[in-house]
Amino acid sequence: MAEELCVQRVPLFRGLSHEEQLQVGAVARPTRVGQEEQVYAAGADVSQLMVVHTGRIKISRISPDGHEQIVRVVGPGDFVGETAFLTGGRPDHFATALEPGSMCVFRHRELSALIGEHPSIGLRMLEGVSRRLEETEARLASVISGDVTSRLAGYLLSLPGRRVGPDLVVELPLAKKDVASLLDTTPESLSRQLRRLADSGVLDVRGGRRIAVTDVAALVALSSDP
Repeated sequence: MAEELCVQRVPLFRGLSHEEQLQVGAVARPTRVGQEEQVYAAGADVSQLMVVHTGRIKISRISPDGHEQIVRVVGPGDFVGETAFLTGGRPDHFATALEPGSMCVFRHRELSALIGEHPSIGLRMLEGVSRRLEETEARLASVISGDVTSRLAGYLLSLPGRRVGPDLVVELPLAKKDVASLLDTTPESLSRQLRRLADSGVLDVRGGRRIAVTDVAALVALSSDP
């Protein structure tokens, strides 16, 4: 049932019929990971595709001086380990579980056979890689042309939120130090920007990871500032 549930939930296999999903689930290897467990390291011989079922995985690089730069965070329905399958190369990044979770794992030879039989799987994989490339290019443009305030504003607006009265309440999915790394800034700079936006009435930082956007229009304007 774990394999069946996994392949039914993820976009990679959504185009398949129920019977075909069951065939895919039969070759999937359910794998559990613990919090802070390393899924793979840079340079590792990763010969499998890992589809996230539950939990979140942090993709990061380590600079020569030991600084961690978070590239992205993947969650249920996304996948990691595709680089080795598509290019034959080894990863230049680390994958670490942020919390306990589970994955459906496919060896490359099994994945090749599945794509040969069901080309839609390969198409959806390429769509996912293309989407990541677009997101990376957008982040790079933001780092080059924008300041920390605009990057923070854009990030907050990208988070799922819920209306509480006139406010839009969002919750940071990561610790603030990890959000800072993702936005290519320092934790101190991130804290200063949050305080500044709170002092100006744009945000209400309610402690922990919960933030209320009290002036959505102002935050949108800040996100588009060069």
